[in-house]
Amino acid sequence: MHNRNDLRLAVDIGGTFTDTVLVDGQGHILATTKTPTTPENPTLGALAGAEHVLAATGADWSQIAGFIHGTTLATNALIERRGAVVATVTSEGFRDILEIAYERRYSQYEINLVKPDLIVSRGRAFTIGGRMDARGQELQPLDEETVRRLTGELAACGAEAVAICLMHAYANPAHELRLRDLLLAAMPGLVISLSHEVSPEAREFDRLSTTIANAYIQPQMASYLIDFQARFSDQGLTCPILMMTAAGA
Repeated sequence: MHNRNDLRLAVDIGGTFTDTVLVDGQGHILATTKTPTTPENPTLGALAGAEHVLAATGADWSQIAGFIHGTTLATNALIERRGAVVATVTSEGFRDILEIAYERRYSQYEINLVKPDLIVSRGRAFTIGGRMDARGQELQPLDEETVRRLTGELAACGAEAVAICLMHAYANPAHELRLRDLLLAAMPGLVISLSHEVSPEAREFDRLSTTIANAYIQPQMASYLIDFQARFSDQGLTCPILMMTAAGA
């Protein structure tokens, strides 16, 4: 039986297997296991792995002081196209940021070129008046009068999540924040991703693309993580669950 209360648990859920490692406070590996991933509910496979390493060492849930969780579920959802129905809202005049991109063609002379699936079709791309410059100075106030029309368009296209990417929001996010508040007041269940929070960088195509990816997987990942936290808490876990990012942070 381990009497120390500084054990750390790491769970990595992949598409096929879930790897679980239990270490002590000095980083010494106490137990490891590999269990089949349970696609219908990946949390179940993670719980099975955690219970295995705890049983193998005689440790208890209350002794776990650190929990790190990594998963490819978000990446898999993008690859397999299993995300939410996403709409975009960009600054007036910039509806076709995705379509235009960098105006590059991977097959320059192909007349009937078929572009890759961009997740958001043009029919779910909307705009709103208002403009910031590159220094974050307001050139034109946000057109709040058109929000009623915008909410109708979002509802009509069946949007479950919205990616908002307004011009130069990385320099001044005031318009994105205000638009989010107005949309949530009218559509409380809407999932909204703001470009200045997801990718506060210049160049609208890159920023919008990243924000769309975030909006696409956010509803699925949010419900998954809520369930993951609840099930482990029910077992007796008391420490926070930390997520490992793709950058290893």
